[in-house]
Amino acid sequence: QVQIVESGGGKVQPGGSLTLSCAASGSIVSVNSMAWDRQGEEVARISSDGATIYKASVKGRFTISRDIAKNMVYLQMNSLKPEDTGVYSCRVTGMVQNGLTQTGFSSWGRGTQVIVSS
Repeated sequence: QVQIVESGGGKVQPGGSLTLSCAASGSIVSVNSMAWDRQGEEVARISSDGATIYKASVKGRFTISRDIAKNMVYLQMNSLKPEDTGVYSCRVTGMVQNGLTQTGFSSWGRGTQVIVSS
């Protein structure tokens, strides 16, 4: 019922920048939180009220933002380091329309590869 598609990964030199994008679609009634995970570990999360949480190692370098109307979330990554390398997956939680009722969901995309290397 919910489709998650990420884009924007690639290879970049240390110190470079990348912006990841994630689009959520389907029978979505509302979105609660949207987050980016790197190989199962949360990197950044933004809640419905706009509050953000970052993994300590990316604070000050990464910025998560969202477009509520489009159900999209972005991750601006600056000053990239080799240890930032990995598959970044988008995780979305919220409510979907299920017939006459609404049910909660938590969905992940397939991920986008980020390689930081000289």
